[in-house]
Amino acid sequence: MLEPLSLPFFQRGLIEVILLAGVSGLLGTWIVLRGLSFFSHAAATATFPGLVLADGLGFAPLLGGLGAALLAAALLGLLVRKRSVASDSATALVLAGALALGVILASDFFGSQGSVDRLLFGSLLAISSADLLLAALTLLLAAVAGRLIGSRWLSIGFDNQPQLERRRQDQVLIVLVALAVVATLASVGALLTGAILILPAATTRLVTNRLPQWQIATAALAAAEGVTGMNIAYQLNLPPGPAIAVLGGLTFVLVLAVRHLLRLGALRPGLAVAGAVLVTLIAAGCGDSASSGDREKLNVAATTTQIGDLVRQVGGSTVNVNQILQPNSEAHDYQPRPDDVAGVAGSKLLFVSGYGLDDWGRELLDQSGSKAELVDLSSGLPVSLKAADGSETDPHWWHDLSNLEAATTEVEKALTAAEPEAKQQIMTNAEAYRTRIRKTDAAIRACLQRIAREERLIVTDHDAFIYFTDRYQVTSVGAVFPSTSTEGQASAGEVAALEQTIRDKGVRAVFPESSLNPALADRIAKDTGASSDYTLYGDTLGPADSPQGTVLGAEAANAKAIVSGITAGQVECSIPD
Repeated sequence: MLEPLSLPFFQRGLIEVILLAGVSGLLGTWIVLRGLSFFSHAAATATFPGLVLADGLGFAPLLGGLGAALLAAALLGLLVRKRSVASDSATALVLAGALALGVILASDFFGSQGSVDRLLFGSLLAISSADLLLAALTLLLAAVAGRLIGSRWLSIGFDNQPQLERRRQDQVLIVLVALAVVATLASVGALLTGAILILPAATTRLVTNRLPQWQIATAALAAAEGVTGMNIAYQLNLPPGPAIAVLGGLTFVLVLAVRHLLRLGALRPGLAVAGAVLVTLIAAGCGDSASSGDREKLNVAATTTQIGDLVRQVGGSTVNVNQILQPNSEAHDYQPRPDDVAGVAGSKLLFVSGYGLDDWGRELLDQSGSKAELVDLSSGLPVSLKAADGSETDPHWWHDLSNLEAATTEVEKALTAAEPEAKQQIMTNAEAYRTRIRKTDAAIRACLQRIAREERLIVTDHDAFIYFTDRYQVTSVGAVFPSTSTEGQASAGEVAALEQTIRDKGVRAVFPESSLNPALADRIAKDTGASSDYTLYGDTLGPADSPQGTVLGAEAANAKAIVSGITAGQVECSIPD
């Protein structure tokens, strides 16, 4: 149980949950008492457009989230004061409006990348000093405000006025709740703020009615659930935020059940809370700790499925590769697991794909406290292409096999420098792999040349194949999601324009991707009479035990799928890996 305490990311996470436990005790109780749970959820959702703006314009995401939350609080207060709508209806309007605005901004104006995702879904594995400072500031302000005007909040809590329709002192509580919501974003995200702010207070409310005892019990329970949830997440390799949320929900159900026994006189209130805390602490010992791999080999980490395969091909039996992303997982919306951070912490090298695809790898390196050398394989590639809109470099460089060959040499250099005793084996592996790359490249080219140049027209799920189409003279006439990221949403106008283009140009096939929901691609294909029967591997490889589980196997599968899709299955290619 003490092993994770040596990891910097775990230490920071513990400090964060303890600070937020204090916030839960001081503010979560007021949220429950005053019926502000729905408002706190709305305030959390309202941070979404602020986070997208911050990410797109390049300023601190927390500032964007806080500004949006405070704006939502002010808008709610204005609506209620003017008696335009009831407080619950006003809250629902703000919640829906903020969510819709965030989706529009993310889809049509900005490419919402990992920083927004982390704040939407939270990550106690990536807590920064700024996150800790914000949590501490929120705790301090909550303590001061509770001391100075807590009695006012309490008296208003028992009158008959509609919620949120309060005087100036009460607005302080609304602002503090918005601040507390933003403080929890880094740890559990906008979608799970209730796990820290509301669940512990709702649980302890079942067994106590006196405010001071209620606040102390809430802080203690929130701390116990946070610390235990983190440990369970580490032992079982689960996301910490959801683990804490589930633990909090189970604790609430347990205490609710015990409450019925209390009414029968079988238990005392103090024993109920103590029992719930004891159960959570016992749960902390469950599970097995993360494995560090084969200690006799060189331990390295790789961010994506493609990079993991490349390093294994070159390193062979001399390396133990901790591959962070698994098949069918997206680099664009990656959420770290405890094993990932622990694996980076125990590695000598960290290989990243680069070009912004896996910037979270650098953050993992910082959070793990590792001294591993970072190897960015996008540096020095022979072919670097802009995205379809020309705004940035397309990060899917491995779809041009000349880039894969160059990256093989970079992996070879890094591994031989880190493990000189295995130099000869690594060099032999690298040369053999370069030979296989060249043979696969030639076979793909020969395969596609069986189709007339003017007939090589495709539509893909998103703009992940610019390198492939450029190298093999295939024309991509559009994408279902016109972005190098999978996080955008297609607008109705874009779908209509794409369908018209497919009809005008006589495109015969729309190609879904293995890691994306094919529903929209299938719908577009049916609307236009095109085929959507063949799947491509864009951002991720297939299962490890499948032919598409390697980079060369996936590229060969892509070429075969494109030829079969264009020719309605009449032409098939044989491309050996």
